[in-house]
Amino acid sequence: MIPLLADVLICPACLPEENELVCQVSLESQDDIVSGTLDCRSCGVQYPISEGVAFLLPPSHDGEETVPSRYETPSLLSSYLWSHYADLCQDPDAHPAYQEWANLMEARPGPFLDAGCAVGRFTFDMSRKYDFAVGIDNSATFVRTARALRMNRGLKVEIAEEGRLTRPFHINLPGDMQPDKIDFIVADVTAIPFPADLFSGLATLNIVDKVPDPLLHLKEMDRVALGSGARLIFSDPFSWTEEAADKALWLGGTGEGPHAGRGAPNVAALLEGRDGHLSPAWEIERQGSVWWKIRNHANHFELIRSCFIKARR
Repeated sequence: MIPLLADVLICPACLPEENELVCQVSLESQDDIVSGTLDCRSCGVQYPISEGVAFLLPPSHDGEETVPSRYETPSLLSSYLWSHYADLCQDPDAHPAYQEWANLMEARPGPFLDAGCAVGRFTFDMSRKYDFAVGIDNSATFVRTARALRMNRGLKVEIAEEGRLTRPFHINLPGDMQPDKIDFIVADVTAIPFPADLFSGLATLNIVDKVPDPLLHLKEMDRVALGSGARLIFSDPFSWTEEAADKALWLGGTGEGPHAGRGAPNVAALLEGRDGHLSPAWEIERQGSVWWKIRNHANHFELIRSCFIKARR
């Protein structure tokens, strides 16, 4: 973990109170904290730093053993690495979704937050445009992989070809991406471990329909964004499922309740200040859609339309 992050991280278990964390370093290498803890002196929770990765998921309060996430599996890692980086590898089946999202964001001073960064592509893209970019995701596998790519400027992995067959997949970062201006941490996008009014740029790409409380995610993004001068790119296919969130908490896809109708206009209205959930209100600059492709194996692709909203305040 880059030391400058230790100076701004807060305890996610204490939210909405913003209590700072105290970093206890066990091992440091050059400009990297390799191991240690981040301690909250208010609630007593200790968050580990292991192999350079800070783990800032708030502790569970229900006492139940959590089910391992499907995002920790080799098959999902293979799919997401291809989806994020295939265009950089000149793969003929690649789709330029991340280039299209990146083109929507102008260069600005200040830090950038990529919420739900998965294996990190958009975080790397934003290193070209912001002073610093941090990606957060609740998948330890995704974050470790993104960080390995950051440390080595490249990665050699095996991706699924068919059945148990795999093939080599080599990722090399373009020279204008700046890994020294990036870090990745394990965190929850509904309990973001950063203080209010910090980020001048933010992204939430294909996340809102995957979290247990979609509105809370938007509120957290709103909280950590600058009150004036922030830019936001939101994009989602709105593939609502009750496996991810109770239907009453969806921000679209139902015929009744406070968020009846389609997700994109509902999210736009929330950003513009409907019901006072997000304040100050955002100004919608542009809306549209980006086609995003996932590769499960050589003969199985998913083509997904993700509806985007570019906003500012």
